[in-house]
Amino acid sequence: MSNYCDPLIAALKDCVLHSDCVLKQGNLPSTCIKEHMDELPEQCRALRLAAFECKRGMLDMRKRFRGNNAGAAVAKIKQDTEVPPAPPTVTSSA
Repeated sequence: MSNYCDPLIAALKDCVLHSDCVLKQGNLPSTCIKEHMDELPEQCRALRLAAFECKRGMLDMRKRFRGNNAGAAVAKIKQDTEVPPAPPTVTSSA
């Protein structure tokens, strides 16, 4: 259960590293998250909130029975990052 939030955190790191705050302005990722949050894309802000909720859910005793709701966010991130399979190629044998 300790690595339950890792996919969210990894996606947040990747999002911040590819943002304009880091690439164009040359800021550190930690500085972008702490001080320049309004300059980050909406996806990064949503991932930050989801990672926070996941970490908080791990400590919430009520969630032990209901389950941590971060699983839906992790599944959505995995679905968004998967590359769709290539269409099958048709070869003609003449």
